[in-house]
Amino acid sequence: MRTATASRAAEPVYLEFDDNTLLPALFGEHDRHLARIEQLLGVSITSRGNCVAISGPPGQAGVAKDALLTLHKRVRKGKSVDMGEVDAAVRMVDQPGGSANDEHGAAIGEDLSVRTRRRTVEARSPTQVTYLQALRDNELVFGVGPAGTGKTYLAVAVAVSMLLAGRVHRIILSRPAVEAGERLGFLPGDLREKIDPYLRPLYDALYDMLPADQVVKRLGTGEIEIAPLAFMRGRTLANAFIILDEAQNTTPTQMKMFLTRMGENSRMAVTGDLSQVDLPLGARSGLRDALETLGTVEGANFVTFTEVDVVRHPLVTRIVRAYNAFENRLDGTTRPNLG
Repeated sequence: MRTATASRAAEPVYLEFDDNTLLPALFGEHDRHLARIEQLLGVSITSRGNCVAISGPPGQAGVAKDALLTLHKRVRKGKSVDMGEVDAAVRMVDQPGGSANDEHGAAIGEDLSVRTRRRTVEARSPTQVTYLQALRDNELVFGVGPAGTGKTYLAVAVAVSMLLAGRVHRIILSRPAVEAGERLGFLPGDLREKIDPYLRPLYDALYDMLPADQVVKRLGTGEIEIAPLAFMRGRTLANAFIILDEAQNTTPTQMKMFLTRMGENSRMAVTGDLSQVDLPLGARSGLRDALETLGTVEGANFVTFTEVDVVRHPLVTRIVRAYNAFENRLDGTTRPNLG
């Protein structure tokens, strides 16, 4: 494959592919992958045979070229490309220093893929690359950032892969039972039925990684345990991968209690979003307290996600960005009553 960039910025960027049989998978049905790149980057892509011309602002045209090169590498390895992969490729290279040939481009579906029984999970943003590496290499990792950035999902994927590989003997998933800004009142049923609504996202992630019968079996044997944070007190958790989700809703006392549960050959992942604290007004978040307290502690690793790392629907990125901008404008001022 040969690439060439015209000397004048106003001229298109050209790509020529040497294997036409890969182009249907690369371009997508009715060229929808090309259309997606056009939409994301504000460029125009024209394909004729095995040649592609990309027109638009020089910087964005270059990003589109690198995204196509990244996706082409994936297709050549026999891997599939869907709209999520297209978004990921653009996200990977549309960062300072990003390139189809750098560590981020190579990481899409390659070096840092996490294999579970049901799927292979891959990094879809540069920060996710950093996060996956941190989860593999460190005993305590904090993943902090907005919703939709994959903090909990990736942690569960790494935990499941380590369980399947025998690197840990069990997975423990926990979150505080705090209602999201509303009072649900009395919940019927036994203890498990009462707490399951708070833990549902963790179940969803597990069923994405393992066949349903395996999840049920491992829950029954105790290899996988899902419990509210209050049940952690007094325990020492050895040979386990422990995940605390929604950590912004812990108190400092709860956070200290959780972190000191770590036993021999255990790993912990703590995830949360400091913009969505549901604690009573005036209560200090245990996640914020931990970030400030443990910032210089050896062995504690911190990964911060931003709105550019959101891997859900593109509208979620715009929603998060709008809320952040609104809160920044109100910083230090009296917030209006929005009803």
